[in-house]
Amino acid sequence: MQATPIHPAKPPVAPTAAKADDDKTVPLRINGRAYSFDGDETMPLLWYLRDVLRLTGTKFGCGIGACGACTVLVDGKAQRACLTPMKALAKREVTTIEGLAGSEPHPLQQAWVEIDVPQCGYCQAGQIIAAADLLKRTPNPNDDEIGKISNLCRCGTYPRIRKAIKRAAEITRERAAREGGKS
Repeated sequence: MQATPIHPAKPPVAPTAAKADDDKTVPLRINGRAYSFDGDETMPLLWYLRDVLRLTGTKFGCGIGACGACTVLVDGKAQRACLTPMKALAKREVTTIEGLAGSEPHPLQQAWVEIDVPQCGYCQAGQIIAAADLLKRTPNPNDDEIGKISNLCRCGTYPRIRKAIKRAAEITRERAAREGGKS
């Protein structure tokens, strides 16, 4: 028995080296690494991440951009990977949950663990990525600003998500103070 993809996109095409005469090649960076995509330009980024690169932290939830499980950062801004065609990513930087942390966990990842946010965990990567965009724009968000994040959680962990976002803002300030105090 052969496995059938659960999505309507054409089968993924592996990344290849860019061809000088091929104007359909899409050069992009994902989690700091350069890629050249020369497959179906209408393929959603979500399928490229999951099926080709095997970056499975970004989840398929609804396929219509409503749930947010597939949220990634494109040039630092939250975007739904299920709605983003590969052709829209030329010379852009994509960050997934796998690329969010540096030498230590991202403040949001640390806060998520401290607060024990997830129940099932399915939506959490998208929640964290959307929150990273919010914290970049609004370093000390209030409840209303946090509430505008449109990601859905069927388990209803919204109170813990809100608490973790506020804790991540604190962690960010603590780290900045610690780094500022070093000579």
